[in-house]
Amino acid sequence: MDDQSIIELFIRRDENAIKESKEKYGKYCARIASNILSVSEDVEECLNDTWISAWNRIPPLIPVSLKAFYGKLVRDISLDKYRASHAKKRYNGLITILDELSDCIPSGQDVQKSLEQKELSEKINCWLGSLPKEDRILFIKRYYYGETVKNLALVMNCTENQMAQRMMKLRNGLKSYLKAEGVML
Repeated sequence: MDDQSIIELFIRRDENAIKESKEKYGKYCARIASNILSVSEDVEECLNDTWISAWNRIPPLIPVSLKAFYGKLVRDISLDKYRASHAKKRYNGLITILDELSDCIPSGQDVQKSLEQKELSEKINCWLGSLPKEDRILFIKRYYYGETVKNLALVMNCTENQMAQRMMKLRNGLKSYLKAEGVML
């Protein structure tokens, strides 16, 4: 079923909208959630919360891209779950990803002193826009969707070491850009 038909089911408040969404985007959403969370029961809970949230938001919201809408929704819900669980020391999930970016992006405290969060996001988006499409996609898959270096290497048909080097080069590029823009010292 195409996205517009699924959205029309939501508008008519037909519960088949959830069924069709699960069928079309269930694996996609599960992959995003499992990249962030390591406990399968938590992944399943986030997926259920995603479908409920979509039901509650459509309408009045009518997404332009249903895939992007579900991707952001499941990511946000999974991150909330991660934060709640991480406070209880249950996860190691995103620590590696966040550690990799820690040299590029200033801490929240530094950002509050030098820029508002929105300005930092705009600068990162500008930098991303300057990248070749393939690099931009890799960066977003790794640092937004939490894909592993191993999975990215498989998709790009290269070794993990080559992919790790490529990601390091991208992070260094971001760091240099943010320094040039005066975001980092």
